[in-house]
Amino acid sequence: MFLIITLLCGKFTASAQQKTYCNPINVDYGYTPFESFTEWGKHRATADPVIVNYKGDFYLFSTNQWGYWHSADMLNWKFHERKFLRPWNKTKDELCAPGVGIIGDTMVVFGSTYTKNFTLWGSTDPKGNKWFPLVDSLEIGGWDPSFFTDDDGKFYMYNGSSNNYPMYGVELDRKTFQPKGTRTPMYLLESWRYGWQRFGEYMDNTFLDPFAEGAWMTKHNGKYYFQYGAPGTEFSGYSDGVVVGTKPLFYDSPFTPQSDPLSYKGGGFSRGAGHGATFQDNSKNYWHISTSIICVKNTWERRMGIWPTGFDQDDVMWTNTAFGDYPLYLPAERKEGGPAGPGWMLINYKKPVTVSSTLGSFNANNAVDESIKTYWSAKTANNGEWIQTDLGSLATVNAIQINYADQDAEFLGKQTGIYHQYKILSSTDGKKWSVLVDKSQNKTDVPHDYIELRKPIKTRFIKMVNIHIPTGKFAISGLRVFGNGNGEKPTKVKNLIVLRTEKDKRSAYIKWEPVDNAFAYNLYYGTAPDKLYNCIMIHDFNEYWFKAMDSQKAYYFSIEAINENGVSAKTEVKKVD
Repeated sequence: MFLIITLLCGKFTASAQQKTYCNPINVDYGYTPFESFTEWGKHRATADPVIVNYKGDFYLFSTNQWGYWHSADMLNWKFHERKFLRPWNKTKDELCAPGVGIIGDTMVVFGSTYTKNFTLWGSTDPKGNKWFPLVDSLEIGGWDPSFFTDDDGKFYMYNGSSNNYPMYGVELDRKTFQPKGTRTPMYLLESWRYGWQRFGEYMDNTFLDPFAEGAWMTKHNGKYYFQYGAPGTEFSGYSDGVVVGTKPLFYDSPFTPQSDPLSYKGGGFSRGAGHGATFQDNSKNYWHISTSIICVKNTWERRMGIWPTGFDQDDVMWTNTAFGDYPLYLPAERKEGGPAGPGWMLINYKKPVTVSSTLGSFNANNAVDESIKTYWSAKTANNGEWIQTDLGSLATVNAIQINYADQDAEFLGKQTGIYHQYKILSSTDGKKWSVLVDKSQNKTDVPHDYIELRKPIKTRFIKMVNIHIPTGKFAISGLRVFGNGNGEKPTKVKNLIVLRTEKDKRSAYIKWEPVDNAFAYNLYYGTAPDKLYNCIMIHDFNEYWFKAMDSQKAYYFSIEAINENGVSAKTEVKKVD
């Protein structure tokens, strides 16, 4: 009994002290419930997330999870099992792209539908998982719905998911929830102008026109910021854009699209930042949650990420995804105007890896290549299978993220009561080992586990030893070690060249002189020299084909070099007409 209490208390203390989190967020993602989506393998999947702050707690809903989560700190999420479909709903989507809003003291939830018989649910005690029908059938329906309550109490619904039709908005009666008037167009994509809205991994509109979906509305300083996802959920460039207006419905009022995406994460380990929602913490700081991609076993294999968001002095809305899959500060630690995270670097990128066994071509190096799409798999799930990363020399370790992959998984749909167990060992010489993290008694499902060490350590080798996984083989898409290599930071990049084509000013070829001691670069860009809010992390190469520009505006660029020891100074901002 004493041992169990000690372990539980230790876990609680570690959580209470933790100041950071890491994307993709670590929640117990359900498995796809659709057999037809598993021809290439059963896998976890969700997308289209919404977080609302209700009475000081965060509530998270996303696609087909058969319930929702709540958290007091945005780190520890408790899952609540809940089925919202009624007997007359002939669909397996439970729920797809749910819309969530707050009316007075009531939280409302509604799922995507093209029918007229979906229930609009309400709750004044979502923490207790107590729900009641506000209306048995919200006849207006709508795919990818969202809700917004204005300062005057008026209640609005937005929706849309199409590559032909615009996003729509309508006011609903607060008592009957019937529409007041007809749906009115909000925004239709303009990929002829905004390069980032083009469909495809390479923004080329190869075989389909771009999709707009995932509506969300935020009001700030008297302005209305209508957000939407584009151009397609399976691409690295999946982003949320924003259109700014003076009224909650744009049909009779002027509105202006922000040229660049609000949330964009085209590079790094976890890519994509589309179809999400913006919310505030209890200190009134803004955050943005959105969908990130895997899309290997199926197009709909996706995860979720959360990033700091806000508005500048000119009311331009921004989201900071630079180092967006490195450790970031939790709300309790976030300081206005301060850094997004503690500055811990990835210290094992493409460093030597040894493993206990390898299944087929799922080789060990896949676990350290900074791609969530690739992974190493052991031959079994046996207790004792292991993976070891060599940092190359003594380095300071502050945190470790473990990203499990689905190899030969057997589950369909949401699973409860499943768990991961493992140990992490450290060594300075590869011979004598110490236990760094002991989760041999863990009883929670942690597919993207993130451990911030109570105290940093200096070590060279990190070994993860499997004890138990919920299903399938022991497989890792990312064993990511964060800290500092204690060497020289990279030198400043020289000779940044941006060749913007006259033929299509949405696109440019960008090149720079390589930095010998850098493994990656952050390329910042924007339409004003002091508003370089978007960032692309580029590994290994010193060139980039950039296709995301507003053809009608000049652009500004700056770049920095990255290694395990830190970040170089940024280059002087370069203007390109």
